[in-house]
Parts: sequence; structure tokens; C-alpha cells
Amino acid sequence: MPVEQNKALLVRLLEEVVVGGDFELMDQLLAPDFVDHGRSQAGGFETFRKEIQTLHTAFPDMTLKILHLLAEGDTVVAHLESEGTHHGSFQGIRATGRRVSLPSITIVRITNGKVAERWNVFDRYAYLQQLGVIPAG
Repeated sequence: MPVEQNKALLVRLLEEVVVGGDFELMDQLLAPDFVDHGRSQAGGFETFRKEIQTLHTAFPDMTLKILHLLAEGDTVVAHLESEGTHHGSFQGIRATGRRVSLPSITIVRITNGKVAERWNVFDRYAYLQQLGVIPAG
């Protein structure tokens, strides 16, 4: 696939699935053997779905801005800024009602027109500071 189509595929995944919650699109956008490397242990399709559902429960007003989008060959990289209000439990932290802003980087590898692998990295320290779990400074 041309790099512009690969970019469009990642944008769709981010906007329609991650933010929009359209889980039916996952079958169209993710490869059957999809691997999510965003956790300490790699997960698959269902792990990714559960992660996104948990995000929607914890941050129901979540928004996402794509700051940079780069592609080369079968790889697409997105520099993102997510925002949301912490209304539900997330990663063992009870709802704080605080608004958080979280920069992250997502990298995907695309095979046969579908996302085959995903890596996601975010500043966990800044996130915990914004929630008041650890002191700022």
C-alpha cells in the first residue's frame, strides 16, 4: 500500500475506534493475527479491544489530536495529544475527576492493508502527576 493509504488507515483506527468507540471497525482495520506491544506483555485483538473499552469508561470525554504523522514503507508513526477527564477507574487508579493531557507516540506496521502490529508509548510519570497520584516537580 502507498504510504498515504497507510497513514489514512492509522488515522481511521485512532479517530473511529480509539476515540469513536466503533469496535465493529476493528475487523476491517486490524489483521487477524494483530499484536499490540503497548503493554508489558504483548496482547492481541481482544486485549486491544478491552484496553480501548477501559479508556472509554475512564475518560468518556476523551479527545485526540494528531500532531505529527509520518510514514515510510509499511510503518506509520503518530505523535498524539490526548485529553480527557478521569471519570472511571484506570490502571488501578480510581476516578479523580481531574482533566489530563497526555502526549504519546503510536507506531503501527501495516500488512495487506491492515494493522498487523502496534506500539504505543506515553509519559506515565506525567500522567500520574496530573492525576495527583505522585507529587509534581
